[in-house]
Amino acid sequence: MKRRASATTIGLFVVVGLVLLVTGVILAGGGRLFAHKERVVMHFSGSIYGLQLGAPVVFRGVRLGSVSSIGLLYDKTKDDFLIPVVAELESASIRGLAASNNGDSGTALAALVDRGMTAQLSMQSLLTGQLYVDLDMRPQKTSVQRGKPGKILEIPTTATAIQNLKNQVDGLDFRRLFDDVSAIAASARTVVAGPQLKQAMDDLTAITGHLRKLSERLDKRFDPLLDTASKALVDARSAANRVGTAADDVSGTARRLSGTADHVSALVAPESAVVQKLQRTMDDLAQMAGALRQQASDDSGLVQNANQALHDVSRAARSMRELADLLERHPEALLRGRSAAVKPDEAFAEPTTETQGAKR
Repeated sequence: MKRRASATTIGLFVVVGLVLLVTGVILAGGGRLFAHKERVVMHFSGSIYGLQLGAPVVFRGVRLGSVSSIGLLYDKTKDDFLIPVVAELESASIRGLAASNNGDSGTALAALVDRGMTAQLSMQSLLTGQLYVDLDMRPQKTSVQRGKPGKILEIPTTATAIQNLKNQVDGLDFRRLFDDVSAIAASARTVVAGPQLKQAMDDLTAITGHLRKLSERLDKRFDPLLDTASKALVDARSAANRVGTAADDVSGTARRLSGTADHVSALVAPESAVVQKLQRTMDDLAQMAGALRQQASDDSGLVQNANQALHDVSRAARSMRELADLLERHPEALLRGRSAAVKPDEAFAEPTTETQGAKR
């Protein structure tokens, strides 16, 4: 009875241990052991040293899965070796990247590849040198898809900046570069040892000597020039002061002229007293000129009276001349009067020569 109890106890203990082991494995896997996964393949051409099985596959820092296998293939067409890396991605995480949740994870992953999602290797730690697969949208970069269409979806790969630099360095012809540097050094040595450089140095020395002499001459003449410039500045300052004074005088004169002009403007204004008096005087003069013009016309009484007076004066003058002629011929007429013997025609006749002799 004791042996049977011991066997039963051992069996129960083994069963409980297996249950606990399975539970621990499930818990350690985070419940991902029974999750549905999508397999993808990525072909790398360079060295993937540091990438191990189980390395994470992330999309912008979020882990989507891990690397499940790493292989090695030979490409006869390009005479190169390809390294296919197979990764398992969680379908639930992939569906979260899709534009809509209606499709499955494979369709969503293919749509992301069409939009430009590529894979490249990145460094997990500089100390350990371990790598991981970084998925991201890189439509602007050149991607390479080397595998053939198959059941497993292929994600194109892009080279990192370090890989591109390494490829460029590997493509350099160091022997040719060394030969070019040697040729350049030999040419430089020839130029340095040649007579042209020596002549150039001699010319440079001569030019330096001329410049030194010119500098000494300038130093000797600099002080007089500085004194002259200082005097010119003083004269210019004095002239500027005089100009300022003259400007002030001109400004005062302009102000006085402005005041005079304002006064003259006030005097010649149409409403000023002077202009009104001048206007009245001009009106009076115009009236007087009109009256004089009217009085001086031919049909005016003043002109007719003047003409009559002139006519009377003319008749009186003619009578006086006749009297003078009569007295000149007959002076005795003053004493005796006009004689009856003197005929009227004779009284007005022209004096003869005899009469003029008798008068004498």
